[in-house]
Amino acid sequence: MNFRNLITYIFLVICLCLVQILLLKNLALFGVAFCFIYLLAILSFPINMRSFPLILISFGLGLLIDVFYDTLGLHAAAATLLAFLRTYWLKAISPNGGYDDANNPTLPEMGIGWYISYSLPLVFAFSLMFFIADQWGTGGLFGVLNKSLFSSIFTVILAIIVQLLFFKRRRGI
Repeated sequence: MNFRNLITYIFLVICLCLVQILLLKNLALFGVAFCFIYLLAILSFPINMRSFPLILISFGLGLLIDVFYDTLGLHAAAATLLAFLRTYWLKAISPNGGYDDANNPTLPEMGIGWYISYSLPLVFAFSLMFFIADQWGTGGLFGVLNKSLFSSIFTVILAIIVQLLFFKRRRGI
């Protein structure tokens, strides 16, 4: 990773965290679909990034969001789970020839079908962990699954929109 990419990722993380904290904190569609757009930062890190630094960065991002949401580590735990599962999920859905080291797991780089199959299960695992820990014993299984499913769909749709609007398209040769 060169210096320019590092600055780009730092800017992306700061922008997504600010949007999450300032705009999306109180946004819930019909009381069940919450948006966790800061997960786009974790999902957009390079494919060849090692898992331990990714887990530390994800924990730090989750902890930062927890500070502003007063959720006592729920975001940190769920974001750490997402970063842990990301490495294994990338291996599970890898193409026959493997990934190119220059590829980033973003919509403009990999395409819509691949991106949905990559991000939706990971965001669902995040949401499931988050809502199970949040509603431990009070929400019931149906409420947890309902919020997890709709929050995952809402987050992935918003992540796709953000990438279509703000991420550079890769120019083919």
